[in-house]
Amino acid sequence: MYLSNVTWPKAEQYFKQSDMVIIPIGSIECHGRHMPLGTDTMIPDKILELVEKQNDHVMIIPTIPYGACESLWPFPGTINLGSDLLYQLVKQIVMNLKRHGARKFLVLNGHGGNIKALERIGLELDSQGCMMALLNWWQNVWEMNPSWKGGHGGGEETAAVLAIDPGLVDKTQIELPLEMKDVSATILASGFNTVKFKDVTLTIPRLTNHITDNGWIGTDHPKYATEAWGTEMLQAMADYIVSFIEEFEKVTL
Repeated sequence: MYLSNVTWPKAEQYFKQSDMVIIPIGSIECHGRHMPLGTDTMIPDKILELVEKQNDHVMIIPTIPYGACESLWPFPGTINLGSDLLYQLVKQIVMNLKRHGARKFLVLNGHGGNIKALERIGLELDSQGCMMALLNWWQNVWEMNPSWKGGHGGGEETAAVLAIDPGLVDKTQIELPLEMKDVSATILASGFNTVKFKDVTLTIPRLTNHITDNGWIGTDHPKYATEAWGTEMLQAMADYIVSFIEEFEKVTL
């Protein structure tokens, strides 16, 4: 059930019967040269489309398409709200829903940069007798199948977008190698904010374009992504959410 599709009397009736809402959130940001900027928004939307086919009685609010993308803003098309503004935006949405009767908030997140702001709101809700369940889909599926584990714009996310619409992936750009820029000859780039020195990982925050010209980072090269992989993975996540909703509904606050 989508909030944007119902009238206010129907919304009023819903909140008299249920205190749960689903909040999808993503981002508009670079995902390599081969992937659409809306990757992190499209994937939660697709997962919830699959969820609604099995369970259409939980209210889903309109997807928040923007996120905190502090390290990716130099890539054209990326829209960065920053963690502080994202916190204020989501907090206002949550507080409005809370006024209407929502107390359990299931957040389906598509972007790692959003986690900091979302967890902050979750702690505030907990102090108010409410609860937030934060599902970061790309991490959740790693535990379902370790072979799905991926980085940013790599095989995992590419497979998901292929399952949504293969035409959104520019396959002419997929074969490009990942070339990461080391800090020095001995301090080697290993991830978004990480480097390795003497086999020890430490953090050196850098803008993503200072790490890679391509824009994707990870060990899961997108050339291995398949539509079948994405279809199975997204369905598995949807099935998990359906099961989780049933248990979350039973939680006493």
